[in-house]
Amino acid sequence: MKERIHLLFSYGTLQLEKVQIENYGRILKGVRDRLIGYKIKNLQITDSTVLAKSQLEYHPIAIKSTNKGDFIEGMLFEITNTELAETDKYEVSEYHRILESFESGKKAWVYIAKNLTI
Repeated sequence: MKERIHLLFSYGTLQLEKVQIENYGRILKGVRDRLIGYKIKNLQITDSTVLAKSQLEYHPIAIKSTNKGDFIEGMLFEITNTELAETDKYEVSEYHRILESFESGKKAWVYIAKNLTI
């Protein structure tokens, strides 16, 4: 059975080749896009598995903004169902995955902060 392809927006460590190889066993293909109405904050990571993959103590986290002029630049990657499940495991509990619309008009999954707005 062929796996369904999803679009995933990355604005942080999932853009790093090392993280992609460790999470998916391959380099992802993608295109640049923007998520409108969001800002970035830094989140301190304490999960040792995630720290080992990213080698970064702080990861960006998208937060819904009340300013419609705010946006986040990143990459839209094509991933499979299995890879989406792996991404869910990689993202720590402060993130949750939602489907959003992007500047290009495409819809994609994105991990944003739980219960936070600026």
